[in-house]
Amino acid sequence: MTGTLPLFPLGTVLFPGLVLPLHIFEDRWRALVRYLRDLPDGTPREFGVVAIDRGLEVMPPPTDGVSTSEVVVHEVGCVAQVRQITEHADGRFDIVTVGARRFRITGFIPTQFPYPVAGVEWLPEPEPDAIADSLVPRVIASFREYLGVLRGGPDDRLPDDPVVLSHLVAATASLTVADRQALLSAPDPATRLRGELKLLARETALVREIRAVPATLAQLGPTPSQN
Repeated sequence: MTGTLPLFPLGTVLFPGLVLPLHIFEDRWRALVRYLRDLPDGTPREFGVVAIDRGLEVMPPPTDGVSTSEVVVHEVGCVAQVRQITEHADGRFDIVTVGARRFRITGFIPTQFPYPVAGVEWLPEPEPDAIADSLVPRVIASFREYLGVLRGGPDDRLPDDPVVLSHLVAATASLTVADRQALLSAPDPATRLRGELKLLARETALVREIRAVPATLAQLGPTPSQN
C-alpha cells in the first residue's frame, strides 16, 4: 500500500511505539504543526520522521528523489503520530509524538507547502516467528548485561514481545544513527534482534574497555600547582 506524508528530517531515528517530543521553532515546521493542528477532528495528525544521512536538519523542500544538494535522508522512516500540541505566544510549539508504522520513500512531491512531502510505501512488520521468539531471552540477557555495565544496574522491566523488545533496544541503546537506521530497515523482528545481539556485544565490550583505561591527570582536572 502507498500514501503521502509530510516529512520531518531529523538527526535521529524514530521507532514504532517510542515517544518523540519536539520543540518546533523554524518557520516551515511551524507551518506543518499549524496544518496538523487545524485538521478536522478524527483526521490522523501525523508526519514522517526520516533520519538525515548527510547534511543539516534545515533543508529546502526537495523536488525529486531522496536528496537535495544540502541534505541526504535515509529512505526508510517512521510515522510520528501527534498526541499533544502546546503553542507558545511567540509562535513556537512543543509537541509530543509517538512512532507508528514504518515506510519507505518512493519520491518527493512538489507542493505549495514550505516543508517536504513525499510519496511512501508502507512497510509491513511480519508477525514474529519461532526464530524471533527464541532470540528474545538472549537479547534480554544481553541488554541487561549492557545496562549493568553502562549504568551499574540492569533494568528488569523489559518486554518479552519480540517486536516491542526489538524497537525498545534499538531506540535506547547508545547506537549510532547508522546502526539505528539499519535496525529500523530490518525486514522482520528476527533480523532486527540478531543485529541487536551483535551491537550489544560490541557496545558492552566498548564500555568495559573505556572504563578500564585509567584517567590521566589532565583528564581529571587542572595540573596541580607546584607552589
